[in-house]
Amino acid sequence: MIEQNITLADPNRALALFGPRDQYLRALKETLGVTLSHRDGVLRIQGEEPAVNKAAAIVEQLQTLLKERGELDPETVGGILAAAGGKALGVVAQPIDIINVAKRIQPRTAGQARYVDSIRAHDITFAVGPAGTGKTYLAVALAVEALKHHQMRKIVLVRPAVEAGESLGYLPGDMFAKINPYLRPLLDALTEMIDYDQMKKYMEQDVIEVVPLAYMRGRTLNEAFIILDEAQNTTASQMKMFLTRMGNGSKIVISGDVTQVDLPRASASGLTDALQRLRDIPGINTVHLGKGDIVRHKLVQEIVRAYEEEPKSPPKKSTR
Repeated sequence: MIEQNITLADPNRALALFGPRDQYLRALKETLGVTLSHRDGVLRIQGEEPAVNKAAAIVEQLQTLLKERGELDPETVGGILAAAGGKALGVVAQPIDIINVAKRIQPRTAGQARYVDSIRAHDITFAVGPAGTGKTYLAVALAVEALKHHQMRKIVLVRPAVEAGESLGYLPGDMFAKINPYLRPLLDALTEMIDYDQMKKYMEQDVIEVVPLAYMRGRTLNEAFIILDEAQNTTASQMKMFLTRMGNGSKIVISGDVTQVDLPRASASGLTDALQRLRDIPGINTVHLGKGDIVRHKLVQEIVRAYEEEPKSPPKKSTR
């Protein structure tokens, strides 16, 4: 039996953290079998050491979400606590070991925990979900972790450049300037996980590549962690081309949002096609993320929800 005390980041938000009538606190207590008490902005957790450590990690996770979103909802808290009953909790509580040790990265929802678990367990993982669910960010973090621990020799980050028809010729500047707008989200994620000098060195040595999808044709990538972002904007033939680049010892993560397809209307999404064709192949797994997994600004969840609903009809004009 041990005891651990957590000083609340904002004691005035204890009600929001603990839930209506302390329902989140009581659910945590029942899930892990710990004793919880709160006094003067300090939460005391008592119980067996593994359970206390897990409870403390969950409380810290909830505090982070509360700070970012301004509120907690039963769906999110329920998902986190549901993960506590299975092996996903270890992923939720265990940070991803990136090169920048000052940056702490870990899944924040049960869906994200399943996603991380799937990437670690499968050679190919498809991640489907709305913006803000961490599809790209967590995949890049796991790629950096694999590189750090010498599980992979290189990282290849790929995006389709659909707006310019894959030619990129309409944009001004040299080749790097042309592809930079398409690849910027991947570069932004990398710069949070690897310090600038180290990343520059890796890119000069081709240990890290950030390339448009059109430049993948004809390659075979061995011992590489390959991530395809915005995969809904590939055609079926492009998706086949990409998947067949996989060499020995490699891992592929393909992420996208099937509700945000920017292809011409006559073109079917390669992501949707692949999800159907490959669903029964061992070693390939699909993770679906939802609104409850959105970890950006609290308004992003509401925006996604609003766009999923039918638009409200404008008020009728008076005939008078």
